[in-house]
Amino acid sequence: MGKWQLQVDGGKCVASGMCEAIAPDHFRLDGVSQPLDPSVDPADVVVEAAESCPVEAILVRGSDGAVVAPRD
Repeated sequence: MGKWQLQVDGGKCVASGMCEAIAPDHFRLDGVSQPLDPSVDPADVVVEAAESCPVEAILVRGSDGAVVAPRD
C-alpha cells in the first residue's frame, strides 16, 4: 500500500482543533491546521480527523489519487 497525501484548505479551515485533537501526530494548528507531513502511511486516525473536520477542510488522497476522506 502506498502513501496517502494530506491537504488542508487554509481558506476553509476554521481552526476548530478537531484534527489535532484526534491525530496529533499528523496535524498541528498554526493559525490554521497544517499536516505535519503531507505524505503519510495509511491510518484510520487520519480518516477520522478528516471526517471530523466541521468544514471538510482536510482532504486525504490515496496513492492512486482517489479521495479516501472525507466521504460523502
